[in-house]
Amino acid sequence: MMRKLQFAAVLAVLVLLVPQAIPAQENRSETYRQLKLFGDVFERVRADYVEEVTDQELIESAIQGMLSALDPHSSYLNAESFRDMRVQTKGEFGGLGIEVTMENGFIKVVSPIDDTPAYRAGLAPGDLITHLDSEPVLGLTLNDAVEKMRGPVDTSITLTIRRADQEPFDVTVTRDVIRITSVRSRREGNIGYLRITAFNEQTSPGLEKAVEGLKKEIGDELAGFVLDLRNNPGGLLDEAIAVSDAFLDQGEIVSTRGRHAEDAQRYNARPGDMADGLPIVVLVNGGSASASEIVAGALQDHRRAVVMGTTSFGKGSVQTIIPLSGNGAMRLTTARYYTPSGRSIQGVGIEPDIRVEQARLEKVDTSPRRREADLPGHLENSGGSVAPVETPGDGESATPTASQEDYQLARAFDLLRGLAFFERRAMN
Repeated sequence: MMRKLQFAAVLAVLVLLVPQAIPAQENRSETYRQLKLFGDVFERVRADYVEEVTDQELIESAIQGMLSALDPHSSYLNAESFRDMRVQTKGEFGGLGIEVTMENGFIKVVSPIDDTPAYRAGLAPGDLITHLDSEPVLGLTLNDAVEKMRGPVDTSITLTIRRADQEPFDVTVTRDVIRITSVRSRREGNIGYLRITAFNEQTSPGLEKAVEGLKKEIGDELAGFVLDLRNNPGGLLDEAIAVSDAFLDQGEIVSTRGRHAEDAQRYNARPGDMADGLPIVVLVNGGSASASEIVAGALQDHRRAVVMGTTSFGKGSVQTIIPLSGNGAMRLTTARYYTPSGRSIQGVGIEPDIRVEQARLEKVDTSPRRREADLPGHLENSGGSVAPVETPGDGESATPTASQEDYQLARAFDLLRGLAFFERRAMN
């Protein structure tokens, strides 16, 4: 009798998981038949599995399986994972400093976060993690794998990495407290360099502070901004909208469309451009995902910036965090987002306006060549002294010292100097 009551209680819990509004045309009896099947399996596992498993473990695993089977970004968060997620959005958390997703049963690196153990260990976007401390990740959920990568500060974990066509290799990473400074900035001659590493609660105020600081430091000579979104795995939708709004004076930033037409939302820019109309170059690569792609897509569609680099990650979906009883939550994909022109970048990514692969810069020695003035009997210039022609980058290194090892960034600076040069010429 007790077992029957327990089974009835489990079935009642399962019924609560069914959506509140089931379309009338669906066969309710089939739904309940499937729930009964689930209940039968649940009862058999708890009764006959080789080791005792708690009802909570079984129910949480069932929910996790249901959500993770939908897409790589839907998942169940237990109380601890939910707490960690909330801490992470505030910009400080413990771990390796790596944004990951699932691909073919392996853990795929979306992006290492700047100045974190994963970044210093040399992990790169696109790397596949096949083993954690020699244990295969096949069969693990994304949350399980993330939990295994977390741990006490100063402890280590060995990751087995598969990278492109290379032989698998091991990387040992020491865990640390991850503090994300989401916005970094510096002056490069007369250009303002802005690096956004993630979109968390610190991003929009950090961007405003950085832009104002660069304006004050460079003054009237400010030629424009390079906005570096490479290896930025994304984050909060509201922050992506705020960053886009900072550089747009009007127009749509992004729209989201869910399952039902009435759930569609549009987000528009408010008057005011933080950059005062100066040229902007946005850098993206395969590690630029989600919120990064919203910003790049909005500025690209409005022709407010030139997007340079390589194709972005291609995550065009929106996840909603829905708190559940027991202090857990579920992360559920509830909408797709679209750029102002109506593009969905899901699985496709943002294509840069100017494609620039990352490369290594090398100086090439060239022997001095003879010029016209070196030829015997050359004609003298009869036009008098000629003023030198202004060229982009006059008075500055063609490749800034800070970017000599970063080919994409060097090209971004070159492009921005060219844009600023032609704007000055047009004004004169």
